[in-house]
Amino acid sequence: MRFDRFFVMQPDDAIAYAKERGFFPADAELESEEIGDGNINYVFRVRDRRSGRSLIIKQGGETARISDAFRITPDRVRIEYEMLKRYNELAPGLAPEVYAYDEVMRAFAMEDLSHLSIMRRALMEHRKLPHFVEHITTFLVQTLFYTTDVAMDPKVKKALVRRFINPDLCEITEDLVYTEPFTDAKRRNDPYPPNREWIERMIYGDDELRREVAKLKWQFMSEAQALIHGDLHTGSIFVDERETKVIDPEFAFFGPIGYDVGNVVANLMFAWANAGATMEDEAARLDYLHWLEQAIAGVVDRFRAKFLAAWHQDARDPLARGIGVAEDYVDRVIVDSAGVTGLELARRIIGLAHVKDITSISDPEKRLKAERTLLRAAKVFILDRYRHLDGSAFVATLKTAHREEEKAERRR
Repeated sequence: MRFDRFFVMQPDDAIAYAKERGFFPADAELESEEIGDGNINYVFRVRDRRSGRSLIIKQGGETARISDAFRITPDRVRIEYEMLKRYNELAPGLAPEVYAYDEVMRAFAMEDLSHLSIMRRALMEHRKLPHFVEHITTFLVQTLFYTTDVAMDPKVKKALVRRFINPDLCEITEDLVYTEPFTDAKRRNDPYPPNREWIERMIYGDDELRREVAKLKWQFMSEAQALIHGDLHTGSIFVDERETKVIDPEFAFFGPIGYDVGNVVANLMFAWANAGATMEDEAARLDYLHWLEQAIAGVVDRFRAKFLAAWHQDARDPLARGIGVAEDYVDRVIVDSAGVTGLELARRIIGLAHVKDITSISDPEKRLKAERTLLRAAKVFILDRYRHLDGSAFVATLKTAHREEEKAERRR
């Protein structure tokens, strides 16, 4: 058999693989293209020209696409496949269907979502997504609350913690999200050159900021709160005006719930900064910014409401039924989410892995302003995270940072 030993496939190999594994009829006229634009894996769309039927084959090698320096366990492919299966059980309709996993080729087959758009692209096209807040908050609660000790049998949960240990990808997060953006410890940060000196002074030079980031890092490394996605940004979500599908949970492990919530919120803020810098028509710009602000607040507030509803309905532990216990728990999750919002904003501007929302801003002054606005907000989210308890506080911090940067811009 051709596929009884691992190798990194090319498009023609993906066709042969799909035929050998029986995903298509023997007489299918298949075509294939490699469509992956992420940092780590290879993604092939295989399509039957006759029927129009298609599927995705995703494969992971021993190094990341972004750099051979990142050596990563191939077990991440198994983790992603099992997570997508779990999503289809916990949050039906909010993740792609998966068909088969191949341990030898470190690959799995899943539903083709090409009728949808990557959310980051949709937001950069300034599309409104009327069902996104409801969809993503349902996804977050169903996949997070129901994998906590509050809702699961503790012994079952501990067995899952062991199954989803993910040290290689956690190490990437620990370095690229927590440590390097605030220290440049490995000398591989990649800030926008006109902002370098400002970042050195405002970020690297802030001892209090680093102290609070350290607290958040230790929490990420030690708190097995729920089975989190671990990389839930707008490049890991497919959307249109009716559907939402979450993909790419290869960073999954048992960690702090706020890590997923904060990532969603921060990436909506990148879209907000992009719209503010690139939309020329003032009325359209203000309308879209208002929609994004509602979405940011909505993610926080609807998550909170649904989490509490799930708790009051399905909490197992008798202590969880105490007065104020659920509210205290979700308050802490929202506070953690604020801290992670700040981390994500900072790391995408300062570190290795940027976002197109920001890098595509062609006007140098507007990009400078967008980055500094988000970094000002990031510091507040981290340093003052305990005062962010509802969606309005998140939006207020973002808008205050924008006003502060406008004042600083006038002084330059």
